[in-house]
Amino acid sequence: MLRLIPILLLFVCLPLHGQELRCQANVSSPQVQGSNKQVFDAMRKAMYEFLNNTKWTDHVFAEEERIDCSFMFRITDQISMDEFRGTLTVQARRPVFGTDYQTILMNHQDTDIHFRFAEFEPLEYNEQAHTSNLVAILAYYVNIILGLDYDSFSQDGGNLFFERAENIVINAANAPESGWKAFENQRNRYWLVENLLNSKYESFRTCLYRYHRLGLDKMSGSVNESRAEISEAITDLRGPYRENSQAMIWTVFFTAKADEIKNIFSEGFPDEKARIVMVLKEIDPANTTKWDAITASGGL
Repeated sequence: MLRLIPILLLFVCLPLHGQELRCQANVSSPQVQGSNKQVFDAMRKAMYEFLNNTKWTDHVFAEEERIDCSFMFRITDQISMDEFRGTLTVQARRPVFGTDYQTILMNHQDTDIHFRFAEFEPLEYNEQAHTSNLVAILAYYVNIILGLDYDSFSQDGGNLFFERAENIVINAANAPESGWKAFENQRNRYWLVENLLNSKYESFRTCLYRYHRLGLDKMSGSVNESRAEISEAITDLRGPYRENSQAMIWTVFFTAKADEIKNIFSEGFPDEKARIVMVLKEIDPANTTKWDAITASGGL
């Protein structure tokens, strides 16, 4: 079966060359005063080289199939010459078949970024050990992106990549930096991959496939049927949500999808709107204003 490869929204600058990825990176440090700004340019270049020149899969990717992604680091503290704290925003998109539209797969901010970086030292990935927190963070999110991408094209297609992300978490279990451990909180790197691989959230993984491949990708040919497929996929999330409303995957999903879902169902039938809005208000109450806008729109 022909595999479509997503194109992710990029925020920044470098023209990149690589294996599976067409990944852009940016490092900003507006709050860091009086430091050697050259180190941040070196950091950006090192991440660019690492992300794009590492071979992440055993698959062969044609130039047009390479996956676009973006990593934006915001450095808030330079603790020492080679130690930094900050945040990371990871954003990913994929094209919708038969259209010029690109759908967001991920738009996630990790606020627990702490790493060491020395100029002129290349970033090297060791799958068997945790040798660098920066490398671990980059490799972790690459595998999450790959997993979400593959899941959106085939049922549970992202298993291999989520398992690799899980292995990175396991290797980082004794790392001094936070973000990797279950006991810290329920919204860190540990819990994201735990949710993605936990069988009790299987309907979430199914939703990723149905929403994208059976819904959006067929929207240009059969709008009503595709919208109904998306509605059913979202409705099936109620069971696992009721079991654990605090799971991290709900926030990750609706941060990426809320505006799109609002737009999709604003064009729906009145009874269809009423049903999906009731579901959405239950499983994503944080976006109630957007769900109310569905009901208020004209539609069909």
